[in-house]
Amino acid sequence: MSEEITKKPVGITETILRDAHQSLIATRMPTELMLPIIDTMDKVGYHSVECWGGATFDASLRFLHEDPWDRLRKLKDGFKNTKLQMLLRGQNTLGYRHYADDVVEYFVQKSIANGMDIIRIFDCLNDLRNVKCAVDATIKEGGEAQVALSYTLGDAYTMEYWMDIAKRIEDMGATSICIKDMAGLLVPYKAEELIKSMKSATKLPIQLHTHYTSGVASMTYLKAVEAGVDVIDTAISPFAMGTSQPATEVMVETFKGTPYDTGLDQNILAEIADYFRPYREECLENGLLSPKVLGVNIKTLMYQVPGGMLSNMVSQLKEQHAEDKYDEVLKEIPRVRKDFGEPPLVTPSSQIVGTQAVMNVLMGEPYKMATDQTKDLLKGKYGQTVKPFNPEVQKKVIGDAEVITCRPADLIPNELDKLESEMKQWKKQDEDVLSYALFPQVAVDYFKYREAQEEKVDLSQADTKNGAYPV
Repeated sequence: MSEEITKKPVGITETILRDAHQSLIATRMPTELMLPIIDTMDKVGYHSVECWGGATFDASLRFLHEDPWDRLRKLKDGFKNTKLQMLLRGQNTLGYRHYADDVVEYFVQKSIANGMDIIRIFDCLNDLRNVKCAVDATIKEGGEAQVALSYTLGDAYTMEYWMDIAKRIEDMGATSICIKDMAGLLVPYKAEELIKSMKSATKLPIQLHTHYTSGVASMTYLKAVEAGVDVIDTAISPFAMGTSQPATEVMVETFKGTPYDTGLDQNILAEIADYFRPYREECLENGLLSPKVLGVNIKTLMYQVPGGMLSNMVSQLKEQHAEDKYDEVLKEIPRVRKDFGEPPLVTPSSQIVGTQAVMNVLMGEPYKMATDQTKDLLKGKYGQTVKPFNPEVQKKVIGDAEVITCRPADLIPNELDKLESEMKQWKKQDEDVLSYALFPQVAVDYFKYREAQEEKVDLSQADTKNGAYPV
């Protein structure tokens, strides 16, 4: 019986419109580049296309001078047959702090109203209290709520841990579960064991998301699919591999003619790859795509540290002219992580642990100085870690400051009305208040830019009416 359950076609989520370009070219793909290929992508038969959320919201406003809501609406207009998927950071939505429940609920409502089908919701500590509001809101609005677990290694992360948390996600009413392996730490045979264990604990579909950083991702997908995983995340080949996902066409070919056959047409996939190839070449030429992110970084597996965290650490040491301390800092990271309750290393916990490890080494005394983020983490402002904090470290860093044990958002009063009144002069659409809530300064800069563009158009139209030609 169990053999039959595992042998079924595997679904493919295409990441080219979100995580692939976020991982390789810092989320700089503009909407106008996406639109011409949508018709073709819509014919493939993907399980879903991941195209929004993550860093796309911030990058659209900050670097591309685009309205992310407008992007979502245009994508929805084009994808008639394919589900759209996004990544949401639980109570952080797409920003970098916890928001009040009314902001989270409104954000989910507007995302679904503008065309989102599946919302993948995660928390950097795997604290399910921080995803519950977004999950409930997604279900209420008729969307699919997928809870993503940040995959990591450590004493606390036993098979029992993963099985228990999968069961709790099912009890929350989520639609599916994603294992989010942001650092490429999941190796093939461990993936097989993990999927089988989680499948024994929950009836929910399980999706696997990983990155090629450590070089094992395609093999990990192979073993996971054989173990019964339902969907895998892949990227069309010009933006695959390296710090991105395994290539869509390679995984489709791998399962062709097997019980797991995706049924996707390589000819259509080739058209999509042909479309993105010149853009890849352009990004290589202009330096947006660095060949450095296309290789294999086996240190990821050796030190269990995500690639982005390693590069961040190297630049911090360079600034302090202390590159010679690199190995010392690598040894310090696991110690700091243990002191901090063994959190998964994903934004923002990876930055908090990495920066503190650098400071400990440079100061010559652990926790002589601590960042504000370290203090907030140890005060419980990010939520609950899998293991307790080291009490001595906690005392040294925050003294007798109050430690919160409730869900952090319980302490945040509703803030939508206040935000609305702060930005009302810029409001052109309901969604603008959410852009402002997430990135106040960046959003205002964008609103000013938008206004200036609209004035230009008005002027040119007036000139035309008067018989003059717009410049």
